[in-house]
Amino acid sequence: MRSFDLIIVGSGSGNSILTDEYADLDVAIVEPGPFGGTCLNVGCIPTKMYAYPATVSDQARDAVRLGVEIEFRGVDWPSMRDRIFSRIDAISSGGLKYRESLENVSVIREYVHFVEPHVLETDSGEQLTAPQIVLANGSRVHLPDVPGTDLPGVHTSDTVMRLPQFPRDVVVVGGGYVAAEFCHVFRGLGAAVTQLNRSERLLRHHDDTIAERFQREAARHWDLQTGWSITGITRAEDGRLSVTAEASDGSGRTWERSTEIVLLATGRVPNADTLHPQAAHLDVTDAGLLAVDDYQRVLSDGEPVPGLWALGDVCSPYQLKHVANAEARTVSHNLVHPEDLRPTDHRFVPSAVFTEPQIASVGMTERQAREWAEEHGARLTVKEQNFGDVAYGWAMDDHTGICKLIADSRTGRLLGAHLVGRDASNLVQPLVQGMSFGLTVHEMARGQYWIHPALAEVVENALLGLDAPDQRPGD
Repeated sequence: MRSFDLIIVGSGSGNSILTDEYADLDVAIVEPGPFGGTCLNVGCIPTKMYAYPATVSDQARDAVRLGVEIEFRGVDWPSMRDRIFSRIDAISSGGLKYRESLENVSVIREYVHFVEPHVLETDSGEQLTAPQIVLANGSRVHLPDVPGTDLPGVHTSDTVMRLPQFPRDVVVVGGGYVAAEFCHVFRGLGAAVTQLNRSERLLRHHDDTIAERFQREAARHWDLQTGWSITGITRAEDGRLSVTAEASDGSGRTWERSTEIVLLATGRVPNADTLHPQAAHLDVTDAGLLAVDDYQRVLSDGEPVPGLWALGDVCSPYQLKHVANAEARTVSHNLVHPEDLRPTDHRFVPSAVFTEPQIASVGMTERQAREWAEEHGARLTVKEQNFGDVAYGWAMDDHTGICKLIADSRTGRLLGAHLVGRDASNLVQPLVQGMSFGLTVHEMARGQYWIHPALAEVVENALLGLDAPDQRPGD
């Protein structure tokens, strides 16, 4: 058995735990896959490096409405792919080499699982132990249980970005944020895209208004097929793939489509099960997440296990890199300062979907807020502000974007913010800041200048449109 002062399972956000305070500790980092984790290698970063040129392409096509004629002549996919991954692969390999060069760090390139609360065993049978263990081994793609998912040409987000050539057509299965982003990427770069989704609604966790407006736009940009459950994938005689589905309503109707590639974007599942948490008597939620408290301590029978910590997708329902980073900062501090434990602030977690148009949100949806208001005797005020109603929206001739805000009309507190449209991921940030620092909607709107005629005026006008008092914290 090899003993360490600290074992970190996962090299994504878990890798950032090691500050100067850890220089004197004997540390093991367990990483069987690409060093740097999901976000760097197969997630947030490469997908956005594809989404941006797809957005540029979409905007070029749309420029004719503004009197500008631009011809789309296709993409150099191999060049684009190599530009993206030459940078990412260098960061990944560089991070691995750096950690391996440190005298106090051992990198273990195998999967591990628990045999006792503080003992991990590798796939080759070596046992590792440490008084402090951080579990940051993320999540993995979920595959539907249908025939043909292992056929050549069937991809997940882990593999589809390294295709040797750009496909003429693609069927994307799924209705969440991963599916939305890849539909945008492939359509924007010139492929014929079909999106197949089991339910009638896309982005079911988003606010109704936002999801409905995005779905309207999605149906304009690609072939949107909702209400179909995939039943299988087969290889046709011409070498193409055939995707079959049946109606989700049980009517017996069937659907079939021929395509060059299939992208299965049906969600992600936490990697808690791969750790064999039952061997260490660790609590697992109904969603398959390791259960943790506010301080990121892993729980057993509802109580924290001394020396066991978790962060990121393995324990967090958000599946967001910025949340994993925040939780890593919490663990980094708490692990070496047990007398001064700090919680992770999960109150106002923003998210964005980098599709066309972009989507961003923070806080409660209107439906959630109405349930909350009924329970707490609150009164809601809701404002929907179209991008096209402000000066920069006129410049863009925008007929899609909307900023929807939900507030408590008694206190002036913003409860939720939801945007769909150009630069939504940036426009939501002042609202996140205002909520995080306890500002009322009037303070957000009138406590600062808003640049005219910038697009951010849509946020200002939405704030001013809420029926809320000029109330300051403590009033």
